[in-house]
Amino acid sequence: MLFTPFEIKETVDMFLRYRLDIRAITLGISLLDCATSTGEQTRRRIREKLLRVAGSLVSVGREIETEYGIPIINKRLAVSPIALVAASSGETDYRPYAQTLDQCAVELGVDFVGGFSALVQKGFSGGDRNLVDSIPGALSSTARVCASVNVASTKSGINMDAVRRMGEVVRETALAGIGGDGLGCAKLVILCNAPEDNPFMAGGFHGPGEAESCLNVGVSGPGVVRAVLESQRDANFDELADIIKKTAFKITRVGQLVGQEAARRLGVPFGILDLSLAPTPAVGDSVARILEEMGLEKAGTHGTTAALAMLTDMVKKGGVMASTHVGGFSGAFIPVSEDEGMVAAVRSGSISLDKLEAMTSVCSVGLDMIALPGDTPASTISAIIADEMAIGMVNNKTTAVRVIPVPGKKAGDWAEFGGLLGGAPIMPVNAAGSAAFISRGGRIPAPIHSFRN
Repeated sequence: MLFTPFEIKETVDMFLRYRLDIRAITLGISLLDCATSTGEQTRRRIREKLLRVAGSLVSVGREIETEYGIPIINKRLAVSPIALVAASSGETDYRPYAQTLDQCAVELGVDFVGGFSALVQKGFSGGDRNLVDSIPGALSSTARVCASVNVASTKSGINMDAVRRMGEVVRETALAGIGGDGLGCAKLVILCNAPEDNPFMAGGFHGPGEAESCLNVGVSGPGVVRAVLESQRDANFDELADIIKKTAFKITRVGQLVGQEAARRLGVPFGILDLSLAPTPAVGDSVARILEEMGLEKAGTHGTTAALAMLTDMVKKGGVMASTHVGGFSGAFIPVSEDEGMVAAVRSGSISLDKLEAMTSVCSVGLDMIALPGDTPASTISAIIADEMAIGMVNNKTTAVRVIPVPGKKAGDWAEFGGLLGGAPIMPVNAAGSAAFISRGGRIPAPIHSFRN
């Protein structure tokens, strides 16, 4: 017998009771061969290629959902950084590229397209500047396009000119939406050490080092991990770590099955599997509640960073055992608005912005889906970005910032974003200014341990 009745029931429970799902299948497509000397021709080639290569993505996803009974929440595209594709066109306003991507997403039925992106960790090219300047207008005029800018890396250091500009762009994007609601910022992320194969948005893009096309999968299962820990309240940390690792192994095997089958049917290589415990606003689907299940009264109290470090590490170890192609972020996400346990911890005063920053040193991403007062200065947003980039640079890990200054809101107010984005209390920022620090510009050099050649 391949599977015992207990193992079959356990797998069924994962899907029906504990919200295990395939969070995303993301088809990465290179658009580098679409670049021409005119924007109109380039966009026509982009459209033709996306409709040709991704035409069956949604139908394949639905077939697999039906045949295997495995929910696939999002079908997504990730494309080459548009700053690279559009640079030779001679245009300076890249909003039409975002609109082309958005129109293709609607026709294809995909949920999001990632890749309105630039890689500026060491400096700006002309195309990079054009793209960054176009972000507010691009995100306010599209519904499904996501933007990302990599401003730092362990090898290159932190581009503080880019950090300063991105603080301004975040504010401009917050004001550019319908009624100035800040929601465009939910589709914008600033990164250090951005992975080129990430299936999760808003930071997904198809990196220059990737194949012509490939299928990446993002799996999520915080509810499953929490359910397992509920029955292990007397276990010591050695036992707890082993339980999490084995659970992550089982979750990853499901993702591997779906990813390989989807890639086969699409006729593209299987890329990577990203096992990230990515929460949703639904009760029972929270990373914060996993940490509390380990014995913390509230997420954010003393011991939270240690608990998160173990959780992230065991998820990675279980994933690596289960799949030979693990990539993306892989670990544990700690978004505020998308995690009902995090929202509860913020409301109770257990989690502050400073504590979240400490937690990002061991989680798989960074400061994510955090609502800020609408009058937060651009220089303060830039300083928040700089701190997070420093954590990623020095620790040789991916970190990111996705914050939402909500116009008209002040600390303590509530911001409702809706759907999977959830809602969150407006978190206060430090009142002391950082303008003089940010205005210096230049580049913070790479750490000494980056020189490993």
